[in-house]
Amino acid sequence: MTDRLPATPEGIAVAAALLRDGGIVAFPTDTVYGVACAASLPARVEALFELKRRPVDRRIPMLVAGIGAVPGGWQVDERARALADAFWPGALTLVLPATNGVGESQAFRAPDHPVALDLIGAVGPLYATSANVSDEPDTLEADDVLIAFATQADELTAVLDGGQVAGGVASTVVDLTETPARVLRAGPIADDALERVVELAPEP
Repeated sequence: MTDRLPATPEGIAVAAALLRDGGIVAFPTDTVYGVACAASLPARVEALFELKRRPVDRRIPMLVAGIGAVPGGWQVDERARALADAFWPGALTLVLPATNGVGESQAFRAPDHPVALDLIGAVGPLYATSANVSDEPDTLEADDVLIAFATQADELTAVLDGGQVAGGVASTVVDLTETPARVLRAGPIADDALERVVELAPEP
């Protein structure tokens, strides 16, 4: 049975404790509802794939409170800091290379939503993706999440009910594993705004 928690300090504290214990929790973000596990428990990422019925080749991004909260293992250079200073929290996802080129790159974003940021502040970075079954409609309120995962209520530990969210366009994704940086997915932040901060590779 999925717990429904209020988006109050007390509810966020309960959700944080559940995440630290290995739970899977849904919560509001600046676009849609997301669902996450604690990044400190990477083995739980498999549970996210199972809950969403997500193909394993679609990797899951990490939500952080800011660029200084990116865990060790990924390289944060001056370009990453400059972009984060300009656009975080907000609709920009940064793909960072593994430190010293060893390991896989990872996508990071700081969501512009107080409940999401409070939850991340309490738990630390989260592996998070949209709270819907893969290729099904996005969820914009807690009821949508509960309906989307009605047959998997034992797999979704809790949902933080922060009311309806705005929806909207998915974040702009910038790849910082190469120089110049490359836009992998167009989104709310236009190329000209990005180019005021970093050099971008020309469109192919």
